[in-house]
Amino acid sequence: MRYFIFLILFVLSIHTFAQSVFTRQDTLRGSVTPERAWWDVQHYGITVKPDYNSKTIAGQVIMKIKSTAPGKRLQIDLQEPMQLEKVTTNAGTLTFNREGNVYYLTFPEEVAKGAEITIQLQYSGKPREAKQPPWDGGWIWAKDAHGRPWMSVACQGLGASVWFPCKDYQGDEPDLGASLTIIVPDTLVAVGNGRLIREENVSDHLTAFTWEVKNPINSYNIIPYIGKYVHWREDYAGEAGTLDCQYWVLDYELEKAKSQFRQAQPMLTCFEHWFGKYPFYEDGFKLVQSPHLGMEHQSAVAYGNGFKNGYLGSDLSQTGWGLKWDFILIHESGHEWFGNNITTNDIADMWVHESFTNYSETIFTMCEFGIEAGNDYVIGTRKQIRNDIPIVGPYGVNKKGSGDMYYKGGNLIHTIRQLVDDDEKFRMILRGLNESFWHSTVTSAQVEAYISRQSGKALGKIFDQYLRTTQIPTLEYKVIKKKMYYRWATCVPDFDMPVKLQSGRWIKPTTDWQRLKGKHTHLEADRNFYIVVNDVSESQP
Repeated sequence: MRYFIFLILFVLSIHTFAQSVFTRQDTLRGSVTPERAWWDVQHYGITVKPDYNSKTIAGQVIMKIKSTAPGKRLQIDLQEPMQLEKVTTNAGTLTFNREGNVYYLTFPEEVAKGAEITIQLQYSGKPREAKQPPWDGGWIWAKDAHGRPWMSVACQGLGASVWFPCKDYQGDEPDLGASLTIIVPDTLVAVGNGRLIREENVSDHLTAFTWEVKNPINSYNIIPYIGKYVHWREDYAGEAGTLDCQYWVLDYELEKAKSQFRQAQPMLTCFEHWFGKYPFYEDGFKLVQSPHLGMEHQSAVAYGNGFKNGYLGSDLSQTGWGLKWDFILIHESGHEWFGNNITTNDIADMWVHESFTNYSETIFTMCEFGIEAGNDYVIGTRKQIRNDIPIVGPYGVNKKGSGDMYYKGGNLIHTIRQLVDDDEKFRMILRGLNESFWHSTVTSAQVEAYISRQSGKALGKIFDQYLRTTQIPTLEYKVIKKKMYYRWATCVPDFDMPVKLQSGRWIKPTTDWQRLKGKHTHLEADRNFYIVVNDVSESQP
């Protein structure tokens, strides 16, 4: 009977997904189509010239690819109303046709396996404008406090194809990195990912800034920032040597930024200890003030938290600990490990990005203020959990799961930490994830299997419970003639997660009633487990 009850609950939990109507465009965007499958991106060379007054952009992308199988027809993503104008290769001009947000390029002859091809794509148009970035993505045409142009892009989920032609699929990052040349009026400064390798005048009133990353990078992380920027730098003595840290902010914010960004080095020390060396030493670490709240743009983290602690000055945990550090600086930098170093193939598995990065907030709180402060913080965030739809979304349609991937996901990881019951071992699991999946794209299944294997724990049912249902496992207990019995309810079949009691004693409930030895009147679990405890004595015969 409990199995059928679970099936009913599971069906209800995915009702929202079932009600979604996915289109062919969703499939073209979110899956490995035949026109995507036979080639691999090696490098993007992007040039873009924005026109602030008309809110248009024009540019070109020189894309280097390598064929992994024979192929003739190739899919390039560029979202309407942007236009692809011309496509040339070392073999000549290619013909192309459009289907919504996709262009199909056709080679005159089949490309052999192992061929290396350079494709030049010229494009222009008026990109979708972000109305409420970063949640509503697109190109940002803002003004700073002095009325000067301030531009950028936020496109996670929406995709980089909102502003340049690319293979807009998380599972294929350019193996050899990318360069971004931004052409702007000479009164402004343009900042991009990685290192500035060239600044040159291209006319009397235009300057081109060229930035370059050496490492693989997710296309939604390749971002221009354009404004009246100034900067300073400092060195960080890290695990892999000297890390170049740069900070780019609007000119009138310099002094506030210098004070607030002192949190960056303690953050790096904490995260390198727990997660492993910073993943992009060749490209440096950079915080860039942005005209939106923030985003994890690799080696150029977007910062817009107003140079104050908390999340826009508030504490998401409601414990007080969240006001002792800058939420955006800590959270978005944590993504350099989880999201940028380790990237999921499909955004249905975005919990790997957001749950671990959410937990980086707990880790930093613990580094600065002690383990109980960290525990307070993560437990406090449970008030934010909705349990609306599953955390893992539907695959192949560019659809993420519940926003619970943040707070519920963080509490899942905190619960697993209790099960490991050895913080040094847990730390090595986090470091091992970043080492084993270094600069890689992965699936949730790979990450789940790694944690289970390295912990020596059978965690499959636990991942299923927290990631794929909306049910919080309930530890039921009843007292009959001074004898206590307990079991798991509202859980997946055969759920048997061990639990530490507040007394320090461990029990291993199953979905069948078991007796707790001794005489007891009340059962209370360790607060660090994200579960419900329910006394059902009066409801039981």
